[in-house]
Amino acid sequence: MAATSIPAKPIIKIAALSGSLRKGSFNTGLLRSAIELSKNSIEGIEIEYVDISPLPFLNTDLEVQGTYPPAVEAFRKKIQEADSILFASPEYNFSVTPPLKNALDWGSRPPNVWGDKTAAIVSAGGGFGGGRSHYHLRQIGVFLDIHFINKPEFYLNAFQPPAKFDAEGNLVDEATKEKLKEVLLALKAFTLRLKS
Repeated sequence: MAATSIPAKPIIKIAALSGSLRKGSFNTGLLRSAIELSKNSIEGIEIEYVDISPLPFLNTDLEVQGTYPPAVEAFRKKIQEADSILFASPEYNFSVTPPLKNALDWGSRPPNVWGDKTAAIVSAGGGFGGGRSHYHLRQIGVFLDIHFINKPEFYLNAFQPPAKFDAEGNLVDEATKEKLKEVLLALKAFTLRLKS
């Protein structure tokens, strides 16, 4: 009797981008924690950290006969291959960071590699926890045809007790990890819904 094959569950590929270039960044720490959660407690998603630090400042003089600098081409390929995006967006002066805006702009050059991707935003910082950056990122996403989940929102005051991060910027607070997991599950569900 022939064995019945069980169809494989789809894997959602998520590109994770941090708007902070700082080595001990809390926002990058959120992405490391998300990657760990995806491996240990959420089936059906695969998260890859995509480093935006090698990208040169956007300058259309660098575009030669429809090609881009190697770092930009590699970045655009990673975004193109992803099903969805996880942004860790710190807040600089009530907005997104220059490195993140630069990455968004490079990805928007023809052809736009952001189009029809689902996305979620997480952030950590002082005060409002980076929350104001979410609004500007969503505005940019409208033009780029990025589809953001609306809930749950995730912005973390990194300095309120209990301690949220260790000295290396790794997320250590279990309650916060659970909230991060909720974001990932919502992103997974939204992506599957839009793909069906």
